[in-house]
Amino acid sequence: MFATAAALFATVLTPAANAGAARPSRPEPAVTAAGLADLPAVTPVMDCAAVKGLDLGGVTDAPVTITSSTVVTTGAAPYCEVRGTIAPADTVVMRLPVAGWTQRFVQTGCGGLCGSANINYGQASTCPVVQDGTVASATTDMGHQGLNDGSWALDDPQAQIDFAYRGVHVTSQVAKAVIERFYGRGPAYSYFTGCSDGGREALMEAQRYPDDFDGIAAGAPANNMVVQNTFHHAWNVLTNKDADGDYILLADKLPLIHRAVLAACDALDGLTDGLLDDPRRCDFDPGTLVCASGQAPSTCLTAAQAGVVRRLHDGATDDRGHRLEVAVSHEWGSELEWTLFVPRTQGETVASENFVTSFARYLAYTNAPDPGFRLSDLDFTAESFRRTVRSSAYLAAMDPDLGAFERSGGKLLLWHGWNDQHISPQGTLAYYDALRTTMGARTADRFTRLYMFPGVAHCGGGDGPNTFDVLTPVMAWAESATRPGRIVASGLVNGTVTRTRPVYPYPEVARYDGTGSVDDAANFVAAAPSFRPDRDAYDWLGERLYSHGYQTWCSAVDGELVCRPDRTRRTGRARGV
Repeated sequence: MFATAAALFATVLTPAANAGAARPSRPEPAVTAAGLADLPAVTPVMDCAAVKGLDLGGVTDAPVTITSSTVVTTGAAPYCEVRGTIAPADTVVMRLPVAGWTQRFVQTGCGGLCGSANINYGQASTCPVVQDGTVASATTDMGHQGLNDGSWALDDPQAQIDFAYRGVHVTSQVAKAVIERFYGRGPAYSYFTGCSDGGREALMEAQRYPDDFDGIAAGAPANNMVVQNTFHHAWNVLTNKDADGDYILLADKLPLIHRAVLAACDALDGLTDGLLDDPRRCDFDPGTLVCASGQAPSTCLTAAQAGVVRRLHDGATDDRGHRLEVAVSHEWGSELEWTLFVPRTQGETVASENFVTSFARYLAYTNAPDPGFRLSDLDFTAESFRRTVRSSAYLAAMDPDLGAFERSGGKLLLWHGWNDQHISPQGTLAYYDALRTTMGARTADRFTRLYMFPGVAHCGGGDGPNTFDVLTPVMAWAESATRPGRIVASGLVNGTVTRTRPVYPYPEVARYDGTGSVDDAANFVAAAPSFRPDRDAYDWLGERLYSHGYQTWCSAVDGELVCRPDRTRRTGRARGV
């Protein structure tokens, strides 16, 4: 049924009627069946060992030191591994094929609060030109070492700037310069791919440095980082505590809740397959699980537990009901993933709590670190919300005006899993809606696509088909003006494909055509959704954060972070936040 490896991650592409502006002086080679430019392979013009001695002065705004360059023979093809530092502390790692480079450069993002320079292609790893080792690639730790512990930001404003936006940009500058010296020519096409914080990095590039990349794949972007790592994750924990500080809901109840959600909503899309193709159609009421008199406690919830389930789904609010995040924090159908914040036992410190304390102590409040911060110190009020988001706007990637990126010929593929337990899919939907509102739907459609993957958790995993290729469609769009169509996602068990399912550009959904296996993507067609999103879901206290000019640019001055609005942009700072 699943004949070839290529078919597992196939992307169906359709020609573009209007692909937008092309970048100047670019060759027009033949196009492969996948829509990629058929570029001739290039070999290096210098030895790998000689890269260590390159003089890269003037490439970027600070000195660059190459610390090592060695040939690595493991993997699909040999490559020259280059390591170096962009002052003051951005670690850069590159992989340069020693033969058969196809003139493409792929820069990868990282996750969490970064601090680790490991090339991770994520969902782009299934892209054929990544698999065969013919792309040059690079990544960075974004200016500090040490993963997910925000203490690196203490008394180091430059590290904060590098993490926010500079590190990825200067890495692209240095990588392209090294590529040009190594091969005697620069990349014909440059791409960025990342998920989670890597998705935030991707959008930061499109917003602040629109000429760095021809195409960008941004997955589950943490672009609303400040709200995400304060109110969102703190609510996950605090709304599940009673007056004595004990957890109300424990993880042993999550399978019960998940089964009830599927029983209520699984068949709404026409198939009973364990997946909700659009959880927004599900109107599940946790109150239906409240124990009746005499019912075994293992088969039901207390009223307090049902209340927690409802509040975890709905998301953070103040005491007047004003939303402190986009409505729906955790989609129905994702309950098995809630162990990120619902503990297995009393006394457990859940991941959500660590996310907040690590961020709020050192990053959330500019020039005002508080190493003793606790979750209970966060006030769920409108005043506290405004103070928090104003303080660290430089970390957010919320600007929906991507006009400069579009005019440069850039292409953007946004994607998110519906079962994401870390970052609400609604945040990506809200950003996409703001982008289309700001730029106009026709303009947005010329360079942006959004894909929502049923059953997929944060950046992968989950019950749905969770392995797919997000990079080939971006490459084909940039290289041959071939618009992305369906992306086929595969479910794998011990390396064996058990199910394939197509995902279409939002808002289209996949519908079974009534013939053949329901586990074969070939038996599904695109359909217009019967569900129309409620725009009130985007009515929250931070709605104006999705505005042109909200973000700031910062400098390190006398040991502090000094930030200013970008005066070159058309509009000023967002009002009302």
